[in-house]
Amino acid sequence: MTDLSHLRKDFPILEREMNGKPLVYLDSAATSQKPVQVLDAVDDYYRRLNANVHRGAYQLGEEATDAYEGARAKVAGFINAASDREVVFTRSTTAAINHIGYGWGLYHLKPGDRIVISHMEHHANVVPWQLITRHTGAELAYLPLTEDYLVDTSRIDEVVDGRTKIVSISGMSNVLGTIGPVAEAVAAARAVGALAIVDGAQLVPHCAVDVQSMGADFVAFSAHKMLGPTGVGVLWGRMDRLEEMEPAEGGGEMIRDVDFTESTWAEVPHKFEAGTPPIAQAIGLGAAVDYLSAIGMDAVRQHEIEITRYALEKLSEIPQLTIYGPMDPAQRGAAVSFTLGDIHPHDLATILDQEGVAIRAGHHCAKPLMRVLGLAATARASFYVYNVPEEVDTLVAGLHEARRIFGVA
Repeated sequence: MTDLSHLRKDFPILEREMNGKPLVYLDSAATSQKPVQVLDAVDDYYRRLNANVHRGAYQLGEEATDAYEGARAKVAGFINAASDREVVFTRSTTAAINHIGYGWGLYHLKPGDRIVISHMEHHANVVPWQLITRHTGAELAYLPLTEDYLVDTSRIDEVVDGRTKIVSISGMSNVLGTIGPVAEAVAAARAVGALAIVDGAQLVPHCAVDVQSMGADFVAFSAHKMLGPTGVGVLWGRMDRLEEMEPAEGGGEMIRDVDFTESTWAEVPHKFEAGTPPIAQAIGLGAAVDYLSAIGMDAVRQHEIEITRYALEKLSEIPQLTIYGPMDPAQRGAAVSFTLGDIHPHDLATILDQEGVAIRAGHHCAKPLMRVLGLAATARASFYVYNVPEEVDTLVAGLHEARRIFGVA
């Protein structure tokens, strides 16, 4: 197995105990832990560089601006953007998708137009489009799932028809782990002249992503799922698409000129970054990018394939445990959802917590998918660079304890 265990020393939180047991953190799909390099970068900003950016004509402000814009350059390099200007800092993946909806959708959609997503989407890639359809009269259509939990693209040309103006697909499901059919979705969008959007919240932290070769118009992702701070996300967009978008938020920083009747906008990307931006958080994201780059995203992906394979094998041996998602680790990410007999997932999470194991239980902000699965909730264990096989063993032991407590045969 690809051994990244030496990285664990960089994550101070992993030294903690929960209920007298070593912390086994298996909820990275919700938010990842932060290495000391990221913590130090954020701390250094507040201790040495704390000033607003793009405004102060003094050295401290210039240093803060350089650090902030330096983080933008790091992110651009990480995803192979054609220009730093294609990287917009937002609050989150959710905010980034809302920027597209309100900055592009409101101005280009009309009654009868179609927005296409899939049944496995996170609410961040469902609810904004529902709101936009209310404003514009466009309709929302869905790509279904196959029996083996993949997005069914067999009839994509029928769903993505001539009325389609937006195709927005998850690069990786936060529930099923399923890797989305990005290439097929982009091709289908291109064939009808539609916008192609990728929700990369789960994809970018776990796989090497080249936005230029991907071919999409927009990719959205969040720092906190890739070892960075909360409160900052990224909207990457092709320059021509960003130029034709209107800002979804107005205020300071994003203007070129303001008078009493109208305003004009600053150049991309600043026209989308109204108000004081998440300076410290962006700098922390830059440090996270450095950290992941030093590991190598191919190594990150290989590690996750191996630890997910091990987890799937061990979980499959537990009687009455059902796994939801592809069983081939090459077709999925490291989020593994499951149920165990008739034990409620919240009860499983509570019992595992007594063993120091942190998993997620619930609908995972994917209620439409839960309805497709015929479930109210699942338990979910999700892995990242700091997890080791021994933690899978601890998870399995805790599930056997739950079986004992609830009398599951």
